[in-house]
Amino acid sequence: MSGNWDDFRFFLAVARAGTLTAAAQQTRTEHTTVSRRIHALERTLKRTLFHRSHLGYALTEAGEKLLATAEAMEGAYLGTRVAEDGATPIAGTVRIGAPDGLGSVFLAPRLHLLAHHHPDIEVEILATSRLFSLSRREADIAISVSSPEQPRLVSRRLTDYKLFVYASKDYLAKTGGISSEDVMRSHPFVGYIEDMLFAKELNYLQEVGADLTCRFRSTNLLAQLYATLSGAGLCVLPNFIASLHPNLVPILPDKVHLRRSFYMLIHEDNRKAPHIREVASFIVRNVEANKSLFMST
Repeated sequence: MSGNWDDFRFFLAVARAGTLTAAAQQTRTEHTTVSRRIHALERTLKRTLFHRSHLGYALTEAGEKLLATAEAMEGAYLGTRVAEDGATPIAGTVRIGAPDGLGSVFLAPRLHLLAHHHPDIEVEILATSRLFSLSRREADIAISVSSPEQPRLVSRRLTDYKLFVYASKDYLAKTGGISSEDVMRSHPFVGYIEDMLFAKELNYLQEVGADLTCRFRSTNLLAQLYATLSGAGLCVLPNFIASLHPNLVPILPDKVHLRRSFYMLIHEDNRKAPHIREVASFIVRNVEANKSLFMST
């Protein structure tokens, strides 16, 4: 196939970002440069690769066919970079997509350790409860509560973790103790907005009990945490987060608890890139070193 690698690199950037401006930010060039490269590739291939509109750039049928080939070229290019890098300093930007609790509470406070050993690696954390498209390069590494069956993704189970029902000490002092599951279910709960859940694994309240009263809902786990700390009601929270707040008390932990898993996902084209591989290894090492935090009562 004719055309040089740089043209295909800009093609991938536009295909993933959807606009010239966003692609220019990814490639650290001007949007006019991106546009010129795309036109050059289309002239070379004698194909229209994108539908242009005021909403952005969408792949044509020819563009869709080219995407897999361009990603394979990218994978081969990254492979040669690995071989050439040798002992040179590892550098680059790695974007991590992670649930808000894990990204904000566990990863963010530990990233200075990575920076100490690899000052030329820049890390971006998208700490939000949503699915990330690795094929469109929304993230280089994604951490999920499920292991999706998608082609060209490398999945690794990071760890299991426990969740319990929690209430604040102040809330319990005002309402009295909770001695049974029936009493627990009579209290108001804090939870997720069910019709906005991105994964069925987050539908905790269905497992705790039917017909629960939910006084406050949010798509953000930290919002739920702080609502619970303020006395809004009971909430299902991961222990690795709740244990950091002495004012939270687990309710009937021997009887009511859930177990979930975190998975780390990387696109197979990226898993050998030195900077992405190093960040992935850093995540694995830190999770392994803190297994008791995830699995303790």
